[in-house]
Amino acid sequence: MYWIQNYDPLHWRFGSTALAALPVLTLLGLLASGRVPAWLAATGGFLAAFTVAVLGFGMPFVPAVMSGVCGIVFAIFQIIWLIVAAVFLYQIVVDTGRFDVMKASIAGLSADRRVQVVLVAFCFGAFIEGAAGFGAPVAISAAFLVGLGFQPFQAALLCLIANTAPVAWGSIGTPIRTLAKLTKIDVELLSATTGRILPPLSLIIPAWLVITLAGVEGASAVWPILVVVGGTFALTQFAWSNYVGFELVDIAASVASLVAGIVLLKFWRPREVWRFPGEDAVLEAAIDKDVHAQCGLQSPPLREVGSVHLERGGSARLTPGAIARAWSPFGVLTLTVLIWGTPAIKELGIKGVKPWLDERTSWKPAAPSLHLKVVKGVEAGGPANPTPETAETATIDITPISSTGTAIFIAAVVSGSILGVRPGRMALTFAATVRRLIPAIGAIAAMLALGFVTKYSGMDAVLGLAFTRVGRDLYPIFGTLLGWLGVALTGSDTSSNVLFGNLQVVTAKALALSPILMASANSAGGVMGKMIDAQSIVVAAAATGEHGHEGKLLRVVFRHSLALALLVGLIVWIEARI
Repeated sequence: MYWIQNYDPLHWRFGSTALAALPVLTLLGLLASGRVPAWLAATGGFLAAFTVAVLGFGMPFVPAVMSGVCGIVFAIFQIIWLIVAAVFLYQIVVDTGRFDVMKASIAGLSADRRVQVVLVAFCFGAFIEGAAGFGAPVAISAAFLVGLGFQPFQAALLCLIANTAPVAWGSIGTPIRTLAKLTKIDVELLSATTGRILPPLSLIIPAWLVITLAGVEGASAVWPILVVVGGTFALTQFAWSNYVGFELVDIAASVASLVAGIVLLKFWRPREVWRFPGEDAVLEAAIDKDVHAQCGLQSPPLREVGSVHLERGGSARLTPGAIARAWSPFGVLTLTVLIWGTPAIKELGIKGVKPWLDERTSWKPAAPSLHLKVVKGVEAGGPANPTPETAETATIDITPISSTGTAIFIAAVVSGSILGVRPGRMALTFAATVRRLIPAIGAIAAMLALGFVTKYSGMDAVLGLAFTRVGRDLYPIFGTLLGWLGVALTGSDTSSNVLFGNLQVVTAKALALSPILMASANSAGGVMGKMIDAQSIVVAAAATGEHGHEGKLLRVVFRHSLALALLVGLIVWIEARI
């Protein structure tokens, strides 16, 4: 027996849409108020979603419960475990003093805060996005900026804005791969089309970051690095996605832009070093003598300028070996995540590590009373005559080993061993990390439960369908905003593609638009919703120690998110008319 989703339970389109929006508005309203902790706001949003699903949309009680359970389990293994492991890795680097060397190596390139935010939030963050995805880029790069001396709230805001243009190819191309699987469109076509939408945004994001930090005048003074880094990233993103492949787009673009920025800094420097108002020329976070000695740096450090230890003659005393050792945990992280994430190579008969582990260490039982029991309505692309093959699948995915979080955890343990941390000390650090993140863990679990309830009840489809009724001329813009809404609701570009990818194809065909363009627009527009999804806000606040300020962060970042989403929509609208 099936339960078919009803997209107009009140027999009044506007009223049904408002009812479907109630849980999300509850969550965002409580967050934005600044008076309710994130975990309590998320719990309130989930309870609202559950109530609306059962009483408003007529979803049976047990399937509604099971959808929430699926969301919580997904949150634990796919997001919470990843965030805990990422912060654990970061904490090991900090506790061993290597983070000071990393900071000094960045400051050695430039003590200018505008340059630092481009290199760390944009280039380094994009690299982590390409390797790990989910919340790791914001968690690691925001903590990095705080360590460099940025204000915690400011670091969280900047890293949320930066974690946009790379997201469509995050985690080894997972969002594009998933979109292709659901829409039955060739993955390379989707990647190439997305690679013609996002490069203009990749070009301007570094400038957007610096304007947010230092204003238009401050950005104009460092235009060479903005043009070189943004331009290199955009060109590499376009070329790799169109002519090479889809899996390593972010990694290739981030490495190319970082190298281009470093090379530029060998020949060009800002005329004046921009610092925060009242900031001392010597940063408190500079490497002290003990750290200097234990990291193998030449001694003695006699004076500090711009965060880098110099001797009296003025030459930097950071040795290449010390810098390489300090950055080695992130090299280990990249290697393990790439090994975990690389898919099977069918042509060569090689099974990727993740598929191999999934078969042997994962447990994915069907969710009782939910698996193959819910069917999409015809209006959202569902079948006219439901069959088991057309019903929605629902599994409780318990993946303790194949999860990307495990790869990051292994990287943390290996890195700790390389840096000389004893097992007992690592265990204490891990326990402290978990305790610190308990409020964020509760918030993320409740948010994913909310997202899964809205998905299986059809509430998200109701919101999506509201965007499809604007007509052919405006749909390219509103279709892009549909992807933005999907990520804002689910916290994942992959999930947004699952949610609305097929709906985009169905609507595009009905309006005589390109299904490839609109499916790609869903993913491209979705990346701009990443900075306002509730779990990203919570992760950013947790990584920077800004617990209790999630509402303020959401209010500030929302205007950036909407403005950038509209820019993507404009690009899609132009491409639709060419």
